[in-house]
Amino acid sequence: MILVFGGTTEGRKAVATLDKAGEPYFYSTKGDLQQIESPNAVRLSGAMDCEQISGFCRRNSVKVIVDAAHPFASRLHSAIAEASREVGIPVIRYERRYAVHDGRLIWCDDYQDAVGRLRSHGIGRLLALTGVQTIPELKGFWKEHLCFFRILKRDESLAKAAESGFREDRLVFYDKDGDIGTLLDEIRPDAIITKESGESGGFKEKVEAALGKGVKVFVVRRPKLPAGFIVITGEYGLRKAIEKTAPGFFRLRSGYTTGACATAAAKAALLALTEGEDSGYISFAIPDGEEMSMKIHSVRVISADRAEASVIKDAGDDPDVTDGCMVKADVRLADHHDVHFYGGEGIGTVTLPGTGLEIGEPAINPVPRQMMREELLAIYPSGCDVTLSVPGGEALALKTFNARIGIVGGISIIGTSGIVMPFSNEAFMEAIGREMEVAMSCGCERIVLNSGARSEKVVRERYPELPSMAFIHYGNAIGESLKMASDIGIKRLTLGVMLGKAVKLAEGNTDTHSHKVTVNRDFLANEAEKAGCGAIALQAIRNINMARELWTLLQEEDAGKFFPHILRLCYSVCRKCYPDGDLTLMLITDAGQIFLTI
Repeated sequence: MILVFGGTTEGRKAVATLDKAGEPYFYSTKGDLQQIESPNAVRLSGAMDCEQISGFCRRNSVKVIVDAAHPFASRLHSAIAEASREVGIPVIRYERRYAVHDGRLIWCDDYQDAVGRLRSHGIGRLLALTGVQTIPELKGFWKEHLCFFRILKRDESLAKAAESGFREDRLVFYDKDGDIGTLLDEIRPDAIITKESGESGGFKEKVEAALGKGVKVFVVRRPKLPAGFIVITGEYGLRKAIEKTAPGFFRLRSGYTTGACATAAAKAALLALTEGEDSGYISFAIPDGEEMSMKIHSVRVISADRAEASVIKDAGDDPDVTDGCMVKADVRLADHHDVHFYGGEGIGTVTLPGTGLEIGEPAINPVPRQMMREELLAIYPSGCDVTLSVPGGEALALKTFNARIGIVGGISIIGTSGIVMPFSNEAFMEAIGREMEVAMSCGCERIVLNSGARSEKVVRERYPELPSMAFIHYGNAIGESLKMASDIGIKRLTLGVMLGKAVKLAEGNTDTHSHKVTVNRDFLANEAEKAGCGAIALQAIRNINMARELWTLLQEEDAGKFFPHILRLCYSVCRKCYPDGDLTLMLITDAGQIFLTI
């Protein structure tokens, strides 16, 4: 089991991540005001000290604690740390993301330090945005100066303020739809004081509003976390940490994209050059801003201005053809204040428009380029040249869609998130999107979607004038492919479907994978009856094991009623996903014939 301490935005994010496993876990908050929707979380309410946490973990076989509590909940962090040592289980800290310390702000070590700094700066009128729990902490200041506290309008908050002796007429209430600038205009403080609360605490908005009105900003630094916590800053990081500390909670492991691997390798090579660093692991940011860490396979300094590093790609449990391959980065220092990219062994070359890269460029996609550019220029602003290579990449490319979109000679360095989710549809749909964009860039007037090589061979005969890139495989993702075509703006679309998928699609199932949906014989029999088929046909339909049997079981008259009716149902379903444009559907027989087109 997993025990989560939440009550924060990060707690909600932890719930969203853990619920994807479909396994039960505990979610603990001090009070019961935070509402979460989760089919798997077992709610706990009430403060817990070290002894209570330890006892709970032992009784319930807790294997890992996720600390997603508020950064200023120091007592809880300490209790969690002590309990984890007693029970011998790891703690994953879901940390907020914090801005770089701004020199325009007045930073305070704690509230006592803040009181002294407020006095020394001659602040006479203060707006405190630190919450009701800090009223006692700042009593030394508000007893002597005019001070307003913004708090939540709750009975317990009002009681806490009254207990501390703070005047009720100097309380202002938090309004989630309110504007901090308007509040500043109303209060007209000399300064505000706030906590280093990070992105989810609205820190940036408070600071910018105050500085924009010439109001001084005092900030209480967040407390240091206990040593030994595994710190992550987002949902991908949390999943990876859970996969490592509680194996089996997620049935399948996530992995890294080739773009993430290239970024880690390039950064490791540059750090070896500039700082002589080779720690064995490298940290880097993925596109959503999370800091991730990857093991480095090798690092070698070649000369004073050149080094290379490599990683071994771990795609997790995703059936990725590049899983286990080596991704190498050769980095050479330069003075052009940018990062220039080159393709080495196993990296494909772009030969058609529509990929987002110039023809002749190495197939290193824009998102991985940006990931590397941000990491490398932060270390060495003068710039560098990066040559990526994947030994064996040319052979691996034969197992991908690269040839269809005009990438020859190797694989692509891809990945929009940096993370590969196991058996995820993301990579497949990304490839379909790229194929559509390439086809449009090449002037294809119609896109023909088909389930695979077998159906493609049939529909190609119907459209001999179309180039090869116009024919795109949808696998089982009919609905997503149609929606993507609509979003991209494709005006003419043909969908070729064989009977096994058609009978599922007709019922409204736009993902026809056998793991998700099977043939519904009752549905088919009811539709056959609506189409006017006879009793013999209805009985045959109810007895089938596979839809393809119907090609031989139905008599000509019944077939002429049933199959067109099924295709019309498919058309209606597809129109919901592709509402505009010219849509054609083809029903393809097992014998490789187009039975009907509508």
